[in-house]
Amino acid sequence: MLRAVGSLLRLGRGLTVRCGPATRRSAQALPPRGLPCYSSGGAPSNSGPQGHGEIHRVPAQRRPSQFDKKILLWTGRFKSMEEIPPRIPPEMIVTARNKARVKACYIMIGLTIIACFAVIGSAKR
Repeated sequence: MLRAVGSLLRLGRGLTVRCGPATRRSAQALPPRGLPCYSSGGAPSNSGPQGHGEIHRVPAQRRPSQFDKKILLWTGRFKSMEEIPPRIPPEMIVTARNKARVKACYIMIGLTIIACFAVIGSAKR
C-alpha cells in the first residue's frame, strides 16, 4: 500500500522513500512503525534473561496421532510404523497431509474418468 506523507512515500512494511522534485538521492529506508516482527514470535535476543548465556530455541515438536502416522506412511515419508519417531515437527505433518490430499484428488479424478466411461458404455447398450 502506498501512502504519501509530506515529501515521504511510505511503501507498506515500513519502507519509506523520500520523494519530491528537489530530492534525487537514492532511497533512504527509515525504521518501521509499530512493534518489530520476529519470525519465531519471540522477543529480540537482547531482551531475554541476562547472565544465563545464550538462549537456544528448540523447534516445536508434536506427537503424531495414528491417522498422522498412516498419512506419513502413505505419502512415503517413512517405510514402516516403527521408523516414525515419537515426536516430529508440525511442518512434516502438514507436508504429508498436503501430499495425501493431492494423491486423494488424483484417485478421485481417475475414478471419475472410469465412471464416465462406464456410463457411456451402459448408455450405448
